[in-house]
Amino acid sequence: MTQTTASRLLVSARRSSGLTQRELARRARTSQSVIARIESGAASPSWKTLQRLVNRAGFDLQGVLSPRPRGRSHMLADVPRILRLTPEQRLLELHHAARFLAAAARVDAGSV
Repeated sequence: MTQTTASRLLVSARRSSGLTQRELARRARTSQSVIARIESGAASPSWKTLQRLVNRAGFDLQGVLSPRPRGRSHMLADVPRILRLTPEQRLLELHHAARFLAAAARVDAGSV
């Protein structure tokens, strides 16, 4: 089976730390066979699991998405409407947006 990005990242982190699969498994409170399956590409870990394993090897795993520049953003279309709002209405919009983002974060974390 071909190695995935996750498997290459885990192998790189583990080897850079000078750890064996068994040592990393002990630090991560899992079995050596789990580490071996991920490293061989036979298993695909969740992002959370991969972060935990890489962290136990002494590294931080960060995923960064950056927006590509676009000529005309859909968000700009809402500016005239927002500018017509009173300060109180803007605060209410901000409150609703914050509640929406908090709910989305809970869904993403699996707590809903």
